[in-house]
Amino acid sequence: MKKQILVTACSMEVGGIERSTAGLINSIDYEKYDVDLLLFSRKGEFMPLLTDKCNILPEISQCATLLKPISEVIKSGHPIMATSRVFSKIRTKNKFRSSDFRDDALVFAHLQSMWDNSVMFMPALEKEYDVVMSFMWPHHYVAKKVKGKTKIAWVHTDYSNAALDNGKDEKVWNKFDYIAAVSDECANAFKKIYPSFSDKVVTIENVLPTEFVKEQSDEFDPEEMKTQRVKILTAGRFCYAKAYDKAVEICKLLVDKGLDINWYALGYGTLESEIKQKVQELGLEERFIFLGKKINPYPYMKSCDIYVQPSRYEGKAVTVREAQMLGKPVVITNFKTAESQVKNGFDAIVSPMENEAVAKYIQKLIEDEALRKRLSENSLKTDYSNIEYIDKLFELIEAGE
Repeated sequence: MKKQILVTACSMEVGGIERSTAGLINSIDYEKYDVDLLLFSRKGEFMPLLTDKCNILPEISQCATLLKPISEVIKSGHPIMATSRVFSKIRTKNKFRSSDFRDDALVFAHLQSMWDNSVMFMPALEKEYDVVMSFMWPHHYVAKKVKGKTKIAWVHTDYSNAALDNGKDEKVWNKFDYIAAVSDECANAFKKIYPSFSDKVVTIENVLPTEFVKEQSDEFDPEEMKTQRVKILTAGRFCYAKAYDKAVEICKLLVDKGLDINWYALGYGTLESEIKQKVQELGLEERFIFLGKKINPYPYMKSCDIYVQPSRYEGKAVTVREAQMLGKPVVITNFKTAESQVKNGFDAIVSPMENEAVAKYIQKLIEDEALRKRLSENSLKTDYSNIEYIDKLFELIEAGE
C-alpha cells in the first residue's frame, strides 16, 4: 500500500520558494507515494508547474484569510479571523515599538503573532498521513491541525535576521520530527537560536529541474532586452533582503565609470515604488529597467550577460542557481550563506557587500572575457539539480516507519 504524504505551502505565486515547492512536488515517486498538496491560498501563476499526479486539496477558507487584506476578510464572512488579524497587528507593533529591528525582520514577528492568534479558529484535517511536509514557515497549521506519523518543517532563511518570540516559536518546532534547512549555513543559523533542536536539523537543498529551466529559457526572446549594451540582471522580490536599492546605487557607479550597461530588475514587491523613485533621483531611467512580474523568468536570464545577486541576506537563492544552470557569469555579495551558494572563483564571484566592491567585480567581468567564459563553462558542467537531496529526504521518510 502506498504511503500517504501531505505537503503544505502558502500559495503558488511567483517566487523562489514557490518554484521550489513545484520542484519538490514534481520529484516525488508517485509509484510509491500518494501526495496531497494543501495550499493556504489555492492560486498563483505557478499552479501550472505542478504535476497532475498530485492531488491539490480544496482551499480552507480560514487559512486563506491570512493571505488577504483585512477588509476583504471581513466581507468574506470571517469576522473572527479579521479580529484576530487586527489584534495581532496591534500586539506586534506595541511589543516591538522601541526595538531596533528593521521592518523586514518585523514581518516575521507579525506573521508569527497572526498564526498564534488565528490557528485555533481553523478546522483540522480529518485524514491522518504517514508523512506531513510543511514547506513554508509559519508551521502552525501542520503542528496543531494535521495528524501525521512523521512531520517535517522547512527553514528557508537565515533565522538570525528574524524578529520572533523564540519561546512561542520553539513550541511549534517541537511538534516536528525533522527540521529541513535549505543550506548548511541556514541549518547552523537555526541551531544557534534553537540548540535544543540540533539533532532534528538536516540539510535538504531545494530541488531544481534543470531540463525544465533550459526548455523554458528558449520559449521566447525578450523584446525588452534587445540592446547592444551589456545586460545585467537581478531577479527577486523588491524587499530589504534582496537589496534592490543597492543595485540601483551600483548601477550608478558603473554608469559613472563610463560602462555601457543596462541593469534589468525582474520581480515585484512592497518596495517597488521606493526603488523606482531612487532610479529617478539618480537619473537612471534609461539604464535601470523594471521588467515586472514574469511567470517565466528564464528567457530573461538567458538573455542577460551577467547575473548579479546583491542581497543583504539569503537562505539559498534559487535564482542564482537558475542563472548558473543557463551558464551565466554570476556575482553575489558575501551574505552569511554565500559559501553554500557558489564556489568563489569557480562558478561565480563573491564580492564584499560594499557597493564599490560589487561595482569593481562587475566591471572586471565586463572587461575580462576569459573570466566570463570560465565561470560560464564551469557552471554549465555542474549539476545544480540537487536531486540527491530527494533521496536523502525519502530516506528520512522510510526511516520514520
